[in-house]
Amino acid sequence: MFVLLLAALFILGPERLPAAAKWLGLTMRRLREFATTTREQLEAELGPEADELREPLQDLAAFRAAEPQRMVTRYLVEILDSTPVPENRPTGRNSTPVNAGRRGGPLRPGESPPVDPDAT
Repeated sequence: MFVLLLAALFILGPERLPAAAKWLGLTMRRLREFATTTREQLEAELGPEADELREPLQDLAAFRAAEPQRMVTRYLVEILDSTPVPENRPTGRNSTPVNAGRRGGPLRPGESPPVDPDAT
């Protein structure tokens, strides 16, 4: 907050800073009043249905607070870790298994890496 105030002081200068702060305060108050009025009108028009609309929004807010990126990443990692990889799955082109005779590890000299044409 202090950095923003300092940047505003340098950008606007000490003469225009009080007027800019007043304008910002008035604009924020108008926005708050607009939001409050809109919410009250919706609740008055919808009645008890407003509570039904509020529930999904509260669920969304709880989801956002729970760091959705971390949840999705953890979910995908769990799926990928629990999914068995078939050893002899045909590739589709020449019907030879992708992992035929290999169990990982470094490639031998002159050996080409396994390719999955379905994934490319």
